[in-house]
Amino acid sequence: MPDQRDPAPYDALLLLSFGGPEGPDDVVPFLENVTRGRGIPKERLKEVGQHYFLFGGVSPINEQNRALLDALRKDFAEHGLDGLPVYWGNRNWAPYLVDTLREMAADGRRRVAVLATSAYASYSGCRQYRENLAEALATLEAEGTRPPRVDKLRHYFNHPGFVRPMVDGVLKSLAELDESVRAGAHLAFTTHSIPTASADTSGPAGEHGDGGAYVAEHLDVARLIAEAVREETGVAHPWQLVYQSRSGAPHTPWLEPDICDHLEERHAAGVPAVVMVPIGFVSDHMEVLYDLDTEATAKAAELGLPVRRSATVGADPRFAAAVRELLLERAATERGFVVERCALGALGASHDLCPVGCCPARSPKPAAAGADSPYA
Repeated sequence: MPDQRDPAPYDALLLLSFGGPEGPDDVVPFLENVTRGRGIPKERLKEVGQHYFLFGGVSPINEQNRALLDALRKDFAEHGLDGLPVYWGNRNWAPYLVDTLREMAADGRRRVAVLATSAYASYSGCRQYRENLAEALATLEAEGTRPPRVDKLRHYFNHPGFVRPMVDGVLKSLAELDESVRAGAHLAFTTHSIPTASADTSGPAGEHGDGGAYVAEHLDVARLIAEAVREETGVAHPWQLVYQSRSGAPHTPWLEPDICDHLEERHAAGVPAVVMVPIGFVSDHMEVLYDLDTEATAKAAELGLPVRRSATVGADPRFAAAVRELLLERAATERGFVVERCALGALGASHDLCPVGCCPARSPKPAAAGADSPYA
């Protein structure tokens, strides 16, 4: 049996996230980073940035990542992994990924496990992170720095440490509803809408098709949560997977229905209340804060429909423990052990190494931490 506290061959964990602005002057430069190469005018970015300006130009995501870092370090220390450092790098804002990898190289880190703050398979939720890793590693090599090897930890959408906190969030939200509407409350499981073409090609090639792995994984998590709520309350709440935060051109098909349209439809059908459950998001960042807490909540108030929004996982200690388990599971596998891989639901544990053809981009780029990686 493998040592359950041995992280070898890894000598560090990298928390890899999206990033967000931390003040009004950051908003447009941040959006320029996010949309680089798309030719979007600065004036248009200022319009898009109004969501951030409503909250002082500050996205909560960086502060939430700091809280997660603290939770990870605390959990590691309590379980004999206090010698394993945890770093943090972002794709689109400071601390930038390339700067963090420079720091790791300077610190002598040679092999790094990477946790992305995206739990599901998709181009934007997985392969784009891997492309950013490859780009940063190439930059270090061009500078004459030997980069560390990076291995991305598997998708954790169905890990109990990710699912159970969301179950508790739904139970809490249901308890906050008036008793007269609680039993009939509808559960609207929300995630980020993406182009249907991207959804259809998400995951390994064998899982491509209508909605691909992206939709299948979210549906599996929604079923898990709804069933757990039924077991604990004795009520089988109706539910549906819906989408939010669409940002593409109107003529491009994206996953539907939108949460606001869904609220209107459920209200018209006579549903007495709705709990919005943001299963597609690790933390309460801007797309939760604005699209659900502001826009969708305003739509519900307009309709006279009671709503609650359940919590995301954030820095829940159970999620921190899940990250430790994922790290040690992968470490033992890399050392040649066959280990039990913890996963709930019908889909089982996700792959460690993204295969060729997994979540392809329109314009292929080198991607690290996959079967087609130029960095082994």
